Amino acid sequence: MKYYSLIIFMFISVALTAQDRVTGYSFATRSEVIARNGMAATSHPLATQAALDVLKKGGTAIDAAIAADAVLGVVEPTGSGIGGDIFAIIWSAEKRKLYGLNGSGRSPRSLKLEYFRENGIEFIPSLGPLPVSVPGCVDGWFEMHDMFGKLPMKDVLQPAIVYARDGFP
Repeated sequence: MKYYSLIIFMFISVALTAQDRVTGYSFATRSEVIARNGMAATSHPLATQAALDVLKKGGTAIDAAIAADAVLGVVEPTGSGIGGDIFAIIWSAEKRKLYGLNGSGRSPRSLKLEYFRENGIEFIPSLGPLPVSVPGCVDGWFEMHDMFGKLPMKDVLQPAIVYARDGFP
């Protein structure tokens, strides 16, 4: 009887964790997305949809990435958001050049190297206010958009604005 209970428990566990596996692979828990003219993938369907909508409006991949990231900041604030940093590697097919963006944020403007020297601080401490940086995410969006964006930033950020103002499912 105890083996019978174990087998039933195993079948129930598998049934509860099963996902729609359109690809046919048992390890895949999300459907494949295939498109002729563009695609997007994020951790949240609303962010993915925002990116696709931007592409459909004629936006660039960078416009779509910014739109998706902004929506993620609203719908998944613990994993993304304007209070963080941004890093990007961007290939420009037009210029046949690779670009890198380090949007890791800067130290506060009034914090100067002299402060550290005057106070005998050789390394930035791990704790306290000194290691805190100004978030670089939004500045990074605008840096990328200035180089590679096509749509007005107002249009790119509109989905995130709507979700932040009106809520989301």
